[in-house]
Amino acid sequence: MPKLNLEIPHQLSGDEAKQRLQKFTEVLEAKFQDQVGELDQSWEGSSLEFSFKTFGIKIQGKIEVKDDKLVLDGDLPFSAMMFKGKIESEIREQLERLVR
Repeated sequence: MPKLNLEIPHQLSGDEAKQRLQKFTEVLEAKFQDQVGELDQSWEGSSLEFSFKTFGIKIQGKIEVKDDKLVLDGDLPFSAMMFKGKIESEIREQLERLVR
């Protein structure tokens, strides 16, 4: 399965970054309500596991909160390969807004 790997630098404390990241699925739902569904998130320590569907394609991954960055690792189904660039750029944009 193709991978999604992003690093989003931030200058927040780990706790502040985690608090902001807890709003990740809310932001996705609000901004992309007609394109995103079946949003799910769960926390394990400082890692957020998430999944959602967009245009019938399930995206899932994990975002780890580090002291100076967010590290996203995820899987894309092969059917989403042609949209990989768009998916990555939208996720990056939303995460960068959260930690600004």
